[in-house]
This record gives sequence, C-alpha cells and structure tokens, in this order.
Amino acid sequence: MDKVELTDKQKRARRNRSIAIGLVLAFLVVLFYAATVIKIGPEIMNKPLY
Repeated sequence: MDKVELTDKQKRARRNRSIAIGLVLAFLVVLFYAATVIKIGPEIMNKPLY
C-alpha cells in the first residue's frame, strides 16, 4: 500500500484548520458555560451539598 505524502503547504493548511476548529470548540464551551450561569444564576453556588 502506498502512502500519500503531504506537501508543506497541505500540512500548513491542515494545521491551520485544526487550530481554527479548536478555537471554535473552545469558544462554544465558554459560550455554553456563560449561558448556563446566566440562566441558572450565580446562586447555584450557594446551595448546600447533601
């Protein structure tokens, strides 16, 4: 089976895509966290643990 060798340009494009996807995922995590805190409210941290 022959392996496909990527050119430097293709490797750079793949890396840039991976970084962009990672940044979008991190942004979505922060966005969902912020939306949850806003919806539930900060009082959730003051409830006693059972």
